Amino acid sequence: MKDAKKSLFMWGICLVAAMGGFLFGYDWVVVGGAKAFYEPYFGLDTPGLKGWGTSSALVGCVFGALFCFALTDKYGRKRLLLLSALLFGVSALGTALSPNFALYNAFRIVGGFAIGIALNLAPMYIAEMAPANIRGKLVSLNQLLVMFGILAAQITNWQISLIDTSLPPDAGADIIRESWNGQYGWRYMFGAQIVPSAIFFILMLAVPESVRWLVKNGQKERAGKILARLADPASANRELAEIERSLNEEAALSKNSFRELFSKGMAKILALGMFIAVLQQWCGMNVVFYYAADIFQAAGYDLKAMMLQIVVIGSIMVVSTALTIAIVDKIGRKFLMLLGTSGLALIYLIEGLMFMWNVSGISIVILTLASVAIYSLTLAPVTWVILSEIFPNRVRGSAMSLAVVTLWIANFLLTFTFPIIKESLGWTLNFWLYALICLCGFCIVAFKLPETRGKSLEEIENIILGNKHDG
Repeated sequence: MKDAKKSLFMWGICLVAAMGGFLFGYDWVVVGGAKAFYEPYFGLDTPGLKGWGTSSALVGCVFGALFCFALTDKYGRKRLLLLSALLFGVSALGTALSPNFALYNAFRIVGGFAIGIALNLAPMYIAEMAPANIRGKLVSLNQLLVMFGILAAQITNWQISLIDTSLPPDAGADIIRESWNGQYGWRYMFGAQIVPSAIFFILMLAVPESVRWLVKNGQKERAGKILARLADPASANRELAEIERSLNEEAALSKNSFRELFSKGMAKILALGMFIAVLQQWCGMNVVFYYAADIFQAAGYDLKAMMLQIVVIGSIMVVSTALTIAIVDKIGRKFLMLLGTSGLALIYLIEGLMFMWNVSGISIVILTLASVAIYSLTLAPVTWVILSEIFPNRVRGSAMSLAVVTLWIANFLLTFTFPIIKESLGWTLNFWLYALICLCGFCIVAFKLPETRGKSLEEIENIILGNKHDG
């Protein structure tokens, strides 16, 4: 009974922390369904304005990641996760009540700041609290809840859009702006996030601080009490001793680590990690998330049909990510990355041909759903696994932070420029551009990325630096 209680407590605190991932997923995607209504409301009639409305939150993500990097060791994981929960709620309320486009973007940036904190600290907290034998499963909870957050946003958008039964399927911008959805519906889409934000904040109050952070900051006795709630006394003492030993080793290794990060050999590993982070963003899938409504509209679907199809996208993402959790340690990271880049390149090539030949309807839907399934099975979760493995211990914190900041900058550039690129190139050339990016990614992964499954961090470092062949 005691073991079951301890196990339940462990799963409980990890699930609470993973709610940061849920809120990230919701905030990340809710804008994709709401844009069909807030754009007419604010009168956004240029590609630049539309791109800024969709991507402004990503500016906050960059600063949130930098803030997290600077202060997480000083203030701990719990307090910053509480701050992110609070900011998620402020952003949701502020965005929902925004009377103009400037305030809308200001509150979206606040939400992005919360994302930058949550995406860094939620998996870190879980990894530091979880026992080694189930750490992989527990850390994977965060990615799974990201997908559930995405699905929740899509269902919310769909259901709210159905409230206004008077809106005709082929309504133009003027009609949409004067409709209930155009005036109020999109506000409820953003405002609905207040509920999970409040739940996250309240539950985080009951969650203990990371034991690793407590030991590092001289609070060994408090850390021991928390470990005693997670394991039997002998195991708790062993874990406490192991944490102290590892922290002492890291302290010895971390001297001059930032300078070493940019040394010739280490810079090679950093460049590979940053490329993989950018590839995950520039493979074109964020275009599907943010602009799914535009894709389906170009394929001939009305607003209500588009909302339902976007919900299907979220469902596929949840199932695909759950499958990845089951197979990533069996099939390997490199194979899944090669499968993802080649599969997406092929789909984008065909999808571009469909638009060139004016093929619309169900064919575009099937291809879009196939691309979502492949991305959610491969690049979406596997990128984070690779980034957590390819950086050596002594520089992992700073290297990971730089990779995450690079990821958010790439996300912003892609999202902001997409409306402009789409207007300039059209749908056909746009899809072919992302097909080309995926092919470039395939080549880099094939020739530069070692298979990290089953290898120690030292082996991975030697392989990347060319001291040892990938076996």
